[in-house]
Amino acid sequence: MAMTIHVDIVSAEGEIFSGLAEMVYAPAIMGEVGIAPRHTPLVTQLKPGEVRVDTGNSKEMQHFYVSGGILEIQPHVVTVLADTAIRAADLDEAAAQEAKRRAEDAMANRTSEFEYAKAQAELVEAAAQLRAIERIRKGKHS
Repeated sequence: MAMTIHVDIVSAEGEIFSGLAEMVYAPAIMGEVGIAPRHTPLVTQLKPGEVRVDTGNSKEMQHFYVSGGILEIQPHVVTVLADTAIRAADLDEAAAQEAKRRAEDAMANRTSEFEYAKAQAELVEAAAQLRAIERIRKGKHS
C-alpha cells in the first residue's frame, strides 16, 4: 500500500473535500507545488487556480478550483483554506467566459486605478477557471 497524506479543502461555504491522497498539486503564489506524504512543513498563499488530488488506487484524479487562500502543509496533513472552492467539474464555462469578457472590457474602459485593479483580479480568476475546465477536458479525452 502506498503512503498517503490527509487532505482537507475548505472554504467559507464549507468543506469541499476531506480524504487521503498519494499526491496533491496546488497553485502556490511562488508557483505550483507538488505535495507528497512527509512533505516539509510549509505555509504559503494560494493564487487562483486548480488544486489536484491524486487519491491513488487507479482512481481518477480529483480537480478543484480555488480563487486564492492559504495552503498549510504538515508531514501528514495538507489543508487548503480557500477564499472560494468549487469542484472543477461544477465550473460554468459560459459564466467564466462572460466574466473574462467583462473584466477585459472594464480594463479597457477604466476610470480609476481601483477599477483597473479589480478588473485585473477578476480577469485572473476567470482565466484560472477556464484553464481548470480545459485541463479536465483534456484529461478525459486522453
